[in-house]
Amino acid sequence: MDSFTFQEDVPVFCVTAVDGRHGAADAMQALKALLPANERRHFYGLFWPGRDGGTYKAAASILEGESDRSEISTFTIQNGPYNSFYISDYPSQPDAIDRAFDMLRGQHEVDPDGYCLEWYVSEHDVKCMVPLGRHYQSFTGLNR
Repeated sequence: MDSFTFQEDVPVFCVTAVDGRHGAADAMQALKALLPANERRHFYGLFWPGRDGGTYKAAASILEGESDRSEISTFTIQNGPYNSFYISDYPSQPDAIDRAFDMLRGQHEVDPDGYCLEWYVSEHDVKCMVPLGRHYQSFTGLNR
């Protein structure tokens, strides 16, 4: 487990999956079909656990000049500290993302109402992250 900090908010386009996490792949395909291919674009998954499979949104970074696409919903990934876990070759490990989020959400410093964030670093690698709570204070050796 590592820590990661988004220095700035990240605005994203998103498509909500019909069936929670089970519909994640279909939501990502639908999102990619709506956006022009661009190698600078980052792809994410946002998941709020809950009843009925929770809510899953496939997300993609909004690039310069794209903010006027009103037919696609948007979300902002909040800046700040996150706990993270990197998974190499996640397609070969079907349960790895769920296991990573179980571990990350079990940490005492995470925001209990926060979302689970998947950052698809490449076609085969993903960084799983959860935001830390409002009262989290990074350790400096001087904390009391």
